[in-house]
Amino acid sequence: MKNNDFIPTIPNSKEYSKLISEIGEIYRSGKQKAYAQVNSTLVETYWKIGKRIVEFEQLGEVRADYGKNLLDKVSRDLVTNYGKGFSRSNINNMRMLFVEFPILQTVSAKLSWSHYVVLLDTSDKLEREFYENLAIKDHLSVRELERQVNSCLYQRLILSKSEANSKV
Repeated sequence: MKNNDFIPTIPNSKEYSKLISEIGEIYRSGKQKAYAQVNSTLVETYWKIGKRIVEFEQLGEVRADYGKNLLDKVSRDLVTNYGKGFSRSNINNMRMLFVEFPILQTVSAKLSWSHYVVLLDTSDKLEREFYENLAIKDHLSVRELERQVNSCLYQRLILSKSEANSKV
């Protein structure tokens, strides 16, 4: 008997379709968990890099001039040693992540590095917290978060609340 002579009988198509559907869901769920873990680890890694840069800067005697050149030099050396991902702006974002979120536990594992890059462009702390909480609560994609920030949702809500209070 040849290997291809034996073809097992496949259960009725309804049961088989259910099997394929369940396997697909297990796969999608596992893949989603893996992406979430990778994103969480990446954000933590970038936070730690930012922390080291800030700690190094604070030990320097002439912080203002030294700091400007430090990020450029760190970026060049890391790109040379480790490849992409260490542009000057990305290094600055890593530094800012630590500055704006000095306690690692305040960095949400529910948001990706790309979410934090968008949030770091918002200089007002209350506004940034609003968008961070919105992104977590509503499971916003990075694109949707950018849309909400660019549409000035926070300012519009503050304005509408202040107008409502002035009418009272």
